[in-house]
Amino acid sequence: MDFAWTPEQIELRERARKVATEAVARFGRHNDSWINGYSKDFAKEMAAHGWIGMTWPTEFGGGGRPAIERLIVGEEMIAAGAPIAAMWFGDRQMGPTLITYGRPDQQAEFLPKILSGETTWCIGMSEPNAGSDLASLKTQAVRDGDDWVINGQKIWTSFGAQSDYCYLICRTSTDGPPHAGISEIIVPMDTPGIEVRPIKDMTTNRHFCEVFFTDVRVPAINLVGAEGGAFKQTMRQLEHERGGIDRLVSNQALYLMAKERADTSDPVIRQEIAQLEIQYRIGRILVIREVLKQAPAGFSAATKCFCTEHEARVSDFVSRAFGAEATLWSDVTHGLLYTPGYTIMGGTSNVMRNILGERVLGLPR
Repeated sequence: MDFAWTPEQIELRERARKVATEAVARFGRHNDSWINGYSKDFAKEMAAHGWIGMTWPTEFGGGGRPAIERLIVGEEMIAAGAPIAAMWFGDRQMGPTLITYGRPDQQAEFLPKILSGETTWCIGMSEPNAGSDLASLKTQAVRDGDDWVINGQKIWTSFGAQSDYCYLICRTSTDGPPHAGISEIIVPMDTPGIEVRPIKDMTTNRHFCEVFFTDVRVPAINLVGAEGGAFKQTMRQLEHERGGIDRLVSNQALYLMAKERADTSDPVIRQEIAQLEIQYRIGRILVIREVLKQAPAGFSAATKCFCTEHEARVSDFVSRAFGAEATLWSDVTHGLLYTPGYTIMGGTSNVMRNILGERVLGLPR
C-alpha cells in the first residue's frame, strides 16, 4: 500500500525540519527531547509558528488543523532533538483535557497561556505505591468551604520544579470501588505547602521530581470535570499520552548517527538495520492510526508497547555500533542510559499487555 503525503504536508515537514535544525544549533541537541529538552524560549517560538494547539478547535484558540499535521511537526522536532518539553504536556494532554472537560471560565483562563508557550504544566499522576495502578493512588483532597485541602505525595513528576501548574489526579472520596472517588484538580505550583524535590537519575537529568503536598489549599473551582468521576477522564488523557509519535522517535537521532558508523559490509548488520527500519515503519503506521482515530478504543496500549520496545531495540543497535566508545561518558551515552525508561513511562509493557488483553481483546483476567 502506498502512503502518499500531500504537497502541503511535504512543505510543512520541510519547514518543521528547518526550524528543528536551527533550534538544535542554538539550544543543543537533546536526547528524548519531548521530556528532556526544556526551553521556554523555544516553546514561545513554537507558538509563533502556530505549532502549539495545532489540532485544537478554532473556537478555543487552536489551529483547527488535521491531526496528521501535528504528527509531522512533532516527528521532526523529536527526531532532531529540538527542545520542546516546555510546551509538550500542555499541548498534548492538558489543553485537550480542558477543552473536553473544563468549564468555560477554566478554558478562558488556562488555554491562551498554553497556546502562547507561556506556561508549563506537569502531571501529578504516579505515586510511590501507585505507578501503573492509578486506581490505588492515595493523595487526597478534602473539601473545606470554598477550597480543596490537599495532602499526599507524587513521584516521577516531570518538570515539577519548572512548572507553573500541576494537573493533579487525587482522591476526593474513599467510598465505593478503587476507581471511584478520583478527581482532577488544577494546582498552581507556587501554592504554599508544596515541596518539590528533583530526582537526579543516572543520565544526570533532573526533570523527574517528587512533589509533596501538605495542607495545600486551592480554590474549589479548580476541579476539572466531575467530582469523583475522573478516572475515565484520566484514561482519556493516557490515550493522548500513549499513542503519540513521541513514543517512537525519541532516540531517532542516535539511530541515524549509529547507522553512519555501522559496518554495513557485514550482511548481519545490514539485516539488523533492515529489521529496525521495518519496525519503525510498522510503529509509524500504528501511530498514524491513533492520530486518525482509526484504532480501536484502548489500542494505544499496543501502540505504546510496540513503539517503546522498538526504541529499546534501537538503543541496543546504537550501543553496538559505537562499541567501546559507548562506555565512555558522552552525549550518546547520555541518551543510551535513558533506555530503561521507554517501556516504563506511561505504563509498563506488562501493564500495556494486560490492558490490550482485557479491554481490547476481551480476554479473561
